[in-house]
Amino acid sequence: MKKIAILIADLFDDKELLVPYYRCLEEGFEVDLVGAEKDTAYKSKFGLPMKSHVASKDVKANQYDGLIIPGGFSPDYMRRTKETVQFVKDMDALKKPIAAICHGPWMMASCCDLKGKRVTGFFSIKDDLVNAGATYVDDAVVVDGNLITSRTPNDLPVFMKAFISGLSK
Repeated sequence: MKKIAILIADLFDDKELLVPYYRCLEEGFEVDLVGAEKDTAYKSKFGLPMKSHVASKDVKANQYDGLIIPGGFSPDYMRRTKETVQFVKDMDALKKPIAAICHGPWMMASCCDLKGKRVTGFFSIKDDLVNAGATYVDDAVVVDGNLITSRTPNDLPVFMKAFISGLSK
């Protein structure tokens, strides 16, 4: 059984967390919501609370087959926690699939080696991605090695297909 980590922090985008969460469960994957703290309720942009299952200080990259980083404003909070940053860095070092949507690639800019990589994300973070060394591409989904990125909730169907496909490689 595949085990997936989904990062969670306050102001996550509801669709970008819930669709991947339930889609992964439909696939039969075990899914952990990984927050800065364990058993903590984080609120979405629209006020929906979701509780973390584990704290980032208690997880290791070798325990997971893939990682999803939802957008919203939450990636700005995620990258303030050094253990969360280290977890993403470790996932990238192991070349495990890391999928980030909308503002999620903000986390990649802080954690992943984006030099020479093709990525996408919400248009307002284009400069952050380019400054991190990436080539910004305005496509619904961009896959470059282990990194999978999409622009908005409208891209969730192709985003999730690419992530699930990346897990089987």
